Amino acid sequence: MTNTIQNFSECLNDWGKRKIPFVFLIDFLLQKPVARRLDEVDASEILFDFDGFTNYSLKNKDESLPDFHFRKNPISFDDYQMKFNHVVKNLKAGNSFLVNLSVPTPIETNLGLKDIFEHSKAPYRFWLKDQFVCFSPEIFIKIKGKRISSFPMKGTIDASFPNAEKVILSDPKEAAEHATIVDLIRNDISIVADKVWVERYRYIEQIETHQKTLLQVSSEIAGILPDNFDRKFGDLLLKLLPAGSISGAPKPSTLQIIKDAEGYERGYYTGIMGYFDGENFESAVMIRYIENQNGKLVFKSGGGITAKSDAKSEYQELIDKVYLPFAHVPSIVL
Repeated sequence: MTNTIQNFSECLNDWGKRKIPFVFLIDFLLQKPVARRLDEVDASEILFDFDGFTNYSLKNKDESLPDFHFRKNPISFDDYQMKFNHVVKNLKAGNSFLVNLSVPTPIETNLGLKDIFEHSKAPYRFWLKDQFVCFSPEIFIKIKGKRISSFPMKGTIDASFPNAEKVILSDPKEAAEHATIVDLIRNDISIVADKVWVERYRYIEQIETHQKTLLQVSSEIAGILPDNFDRKFGDLLLKLLPAGSISGAPKPSTLQIIKDAEGYERGYYTGIMGYFDGENFESAVMIRYIENQNGKLVFKSGGGITAKSDAKSEYQELIDKVYLPFAHVPSIVL
């Protein structure tokens, strides 16, 4: 287990060069990184499933989801608007082009963090005993051979909304926000890659929740790593973090705006988690995240804010993102 960012980077560089499989996670502020060789992961402490690469056994697992209740207690709109106004003020002053504003939402459920992990339908999942569960739909970067690719998500809408796909793709605010993030990620990838291009721009993905279906807008940016990369995954991550899709642009000033507006510690929320299997490297952004805080559960969520953002719409979006990733199952939503 690593406990400093320098040690973390050196471990990933060494294990990558020697093709030793590992898993890792790193928090938003790069203060509490964890990296473990795959053969040293204790399944009683850590469970992960990264798009099929997993240490979780289905043996003896009860496939049926128990009856559960779920209640969210979001921040008041007035309190949210104060944070929102601080962000917009800085945007209009030219201190940032895009800020990802998040808030913690206390939740109540009879399910434990491990229960949520076991029944999640998300492609990227991580459970750290007594600390958190994450069920993310968003890839950070993939590396296969010399090809690196990133898949930022920006733009969410309730799929039941009339003509939802057309509405979100034609919304000028959403288009501007997405273009900003794609440009930021393209610039980030160019730091580590010799050639960079946009493979796919603003395509729709469907995300199932226990309450509704959401449509999410994503893009794919790709590049070619140099010949001397030599699987130095630690060095590469430190050049790219924090992830642009959950911070904003430009990064240095935007991170200060986030700190001032949010007034709480994100911790591992909006950090990065991933693995190396000896050949391929894959990672995900730690969004859709529930944390245990002294026995109480807190769901952290947010969204990108631009100068054209509407406070009520952004407030509703962060509430919509507070969900359990179970597809169309009966529950009591309080």
